[in-house]
Amino acid sequence: MEPVIIGVSQNIERIRKLVERVADTRMNIIVCGETGVGKELVVQSLYMKSDRVGKPFVKVNCAALPDTLLESEMFGYEKGAFTGADRRKRGKFEQASDGVLFLDEIGDMDLYLQSKLLHVLQDGDFSPLGSEKSVRTNAWVICATNHDLDQDVKNEKFRQDLYYRLSPIVIKVEPLRKRPEDIPHLIDYYIKEYASQLDNKKLKLPRAQTISRLSEYHWPGNVRELQNALQRILLLGDGDDIIDELIRTPRHQDGTAPAPISEHTFSIPSDLSGIDRGDPPPLSSLVLKDVKKRAADRVEREVIRFVLEKTEWNRSKASRILDLSYKTLLCKIQDLNLQPPSKPADHNS
Repeated sequence: MEPVIIGVSQNIERIRKLVERVADTRMNIIVCGETGVGKELVVQSLYMKSDRVGKPFVKVNCAALPDTLLESEMFGYEKGAFTGADRRKRGKFEQASDGVLFLDEIGDMDLYLQSKLLHVLQDGDFSPLGSEKSVRTNAWVICATNHDLDQDVKNEKFRQDLYYRLSPIVIKVEPLRKRPEDIPHLIDYYIKEYASQLDNKKLKLPRAQTISRLSEYHWPGNVRELQNALQRILLLGDGDDIIDELIRTPRHQDGTAPAPISEHTFSIPSDLSGIDRGDPPPLSSLVLKDVKKRAADRVEREVIRFVLEKTEWNRSKASRILDLSYKTLLCKIQDLNLQPPSKPADHNS
């Protein structure tokens, strides 16, 4: 079934026209936008309208795997390449040859892997881990990200040469709050879709007033949050109660509620804590640049410690919450000398 891009806004109309124009060009494409706006739907539409439909469509979530696993996942490995490599494994690039390789959350990729990816895009070949032989690939690479890659390039978190190689075509999907005219159409579409999937007799269709309130909400979690709310309303009813709950709960951009943080969660750096009591600190300690750095380091340590404790030291989950690459988080844990409260355990997955 071909994916449908729903909406009547200028942004959605422009995306539909752009998909039609570039689907057969095989030019590298980046689809960008906030979490939950429907970037993967645009990628699937590009695939379905291209001459590669029916060929492999291979997805790699660059944020879901540690960098070492992501490298072997993308490029594959030979038997004996590392401990546990008891057979040869084809990488995603090889699997996607003649088809589409969808690199989701490309902004989370480590700089080292960005360099390897650039080589593949330039030369069309790569070497699996533990192999001296090159493997050819003609996979059409389409990427998606919720990062501002222009800013990441300026901050040296993303290679400029790779960005230019990946982005001859950039498709920007606006958040729902910037295209409210699309919300009623999305509601109507998903109500019909869920009704066809579920037993209509058990569904509790929302009243007109409920649909009106849904249309007026700003949906910080975008289409994904809207889908979740509609499923709850159709199965449970109580549409007004569900909407009231959404309005009362502060939300991140992905629609998830933040964990409560006590006013005492973070501490003032010890060398500055006397200032609010009027105690005169040494003048040599008040160089503003140094003060800012010490304070920033202390806050960074406390934030990372807090998130690690809340995630029970699941480093992969913590890296996503903190918007850091997995490798960067491990380096910071080591630099800041952070230790689990009990016997160290491997919670990397």
